[in-house]
Amino acid sequence: MAKKSTTTTTRKANPALMKPVQPDEILAAVVGSEPASRGELTKKLWDYIKKNGLQDKDKKTNINADAKLKAVFGGKTQVTMFEMTKLVSAHIK
Repeated sequence: MAKKSTTTTTRKANPALMKPVQPDEILAAVVGSEPASRGELTKKLWDYIKKNGLQDKDKKTNINADAKLKAVFGGKTQVTMFEMTKLVSAHIK
């Protein structure tokens, strides 16, 4: 029987994800206008989605857009959470 390793490896954070980015005016309406890392922006976006009950009840991977998110999502009324990341990238500098 093979012995399991007891050492834990710590994962290094990707420096590109830690660098502060500036949201444009459209995204700032949802997450605020302060520069933040991509991870922080994603967290703020999820906080907004949960606070406003925008996660689809039947299919949890879908996000239903309200007026602010519809602008971020390029006019789409519903996107997947994977598609959301790509659409948000267009709104950061």
